[in-house]
Amino acid sequence: MRREKEKDYLYITLHTELPYRYSAGRYMSRFLTTLRDEARILASRCTHCGTVLVPPRVVCGNCFAEMEEFVEVGPRGTLKTFSVINFPFIDPFTGVQRPVPYGYAIVQLDGCDNGLPHFLDEIDVHKLRIGLRVEAVFKPQDEREGAMTDILHFRVIGD
Repeated sequence: MRREKEKDYLYITLHTELPYRYSAGRYMSRFLTTLRDEARILASRCTHCGTVLVPPRVVCGNCFAEMEEFVEVGPRGTLKTFSVINFPFIDPFTGVQRPVPYGYAIVQLDGCDNGLPHFLDEIDVHKLRIGLRVEAVFKPQDEREGAMTDILHFRVIGD
């Protein structure tokens, strides 16, 4: 067996910015507009199997039928899983390093069949457990911009 000699590869490090805007689409545009203007969370309901998904989807992931109906879900829900993060990272929503620690969770909103990943206001793992009830906390009306970050976080409201 012939072994190739290791090569030293030369490289340069570049930092580039690639700004790009694209349409959110018909379903996400309605979802984000309602979130911004009314502080309500919309999901899509499958008229074939009844599955309710948030954010809204055009096609049902269970039966592949078109999801044409919008329904309001939440703003309360149930904690399905959670984590308290203790390492810093650049928040992709803001471009700024997120302060640590912070809570992150999958929340199943009332009336919905799937989970929505989002931030938690609670960071004490001894106060968190699967099954806790939580509620969305929205930005003030004049600060909302039609983004998932219009929901600041979810706060624990009890059992």
